[in-house]
Amino acid sequence: MSTKVVLAFEVWHDIKQHIWMYLLLLVVVFSAFTVIYFTHLNRQSTSHLEVLLTERDELDIEWRNLLLEQNSLAEHSAIESKAEKLLNMEKPSADNEIIIRLK
Repeated sequence: MSTKVVLAFEVWHDIKQHIWMYLLLLVVVFSAFTVIYFTHLNRQSTSHLEVLLTERDELDIEWRNLLLEQNSLAEHSAIESKAEKLLNMEKPSADNEIIIRLK
C-alpha cells in the first residue's frame, strides 16, 4: 500500500477513535453560534422596545396637550368670545328674551 492510503486509514481510525470528541466540539460550536444569534436578536428587540417607548411617551404628551386644548375650547367664556368675534353674535337683552313654558 502506498503511504497516502496508509495515512488515510490512520486518519480515519483516529477519527473513529475520537468520534465523541469531534461530536462534542461540533455541539459546542453550534451552541456558541446559537448564543451569538439570540444575543443579537435580544439587542435588536431591546432597541426596538426603546423606540416604541419613546414614541409612546411622545404620543402621551400630545394626548395631554390635546386634552388641555379641548378643555380650554369647551369653556363657556371661550365659546362666547368666539361667537361674538366670528359670528357677530351678542347676548340678547332681557326685553328680547322669550320664555316658553311647557305644561
